[in-house]
Amino acid sequence: MMVNDGIRARELRLIGSDGEQLGVKTKSEALQIAEAANLDLVLVAPTAKPPVARVMDYGKFRFEQQKKEREARKNQKIINVKEVRLSPTIDVNDFNTKLRNARKFLEKGDKVKASIRFKGRAITHKEIGHKVLTRLADETEDLATVESKPKMDGRSMFMLLAPKNDK
Repeated sequence: MMVNDGIRARELRLIGSDGEQLGVKTKSEALQIAEAANLDLVLVAPTAKPPVARVMDYGKFRFEQQKKEREARKNQKIINVKEVRLSPTIDVNDFNTKLRNARKFLEKGDKVKASIRFKGRAITHKEIGHKVLTRLADETEDLATVESKPKMDGRSMFMLLAPKNDK
């Protein structure tokens, strides 16, 4: 933001401290008006013809801006992607453990990337891995939606689950 003497334009469209239009003034006249009101001259629209400046308390304005930014950051939700690794020949209890972890991640609001790594000749039976991933999706359908269906990438098969929005 350009303030007071940092403003380079010769003529400015001036807006008063209470929002009224004061018309087009020279930079020196605008600075005198701002000093008389014991406030700052702030350039709010530098690309306009002529540039628009406003008489305001710059310190208070900056404080309000920073306060809004902090509030916006506080309300942000950071979504992490957690990974659950499965195998095509996974047993029931192992699957239930992985399922419990995936459900825990989804309840916390994180996305879950379920992956299956095919070793050796297991890659010839991709449908087995596909069944395991669809079973995981079916078991978590109350908490999650499938963001990307199971797909192959080299010797691995991936699926992405996103938590459902209950808003």
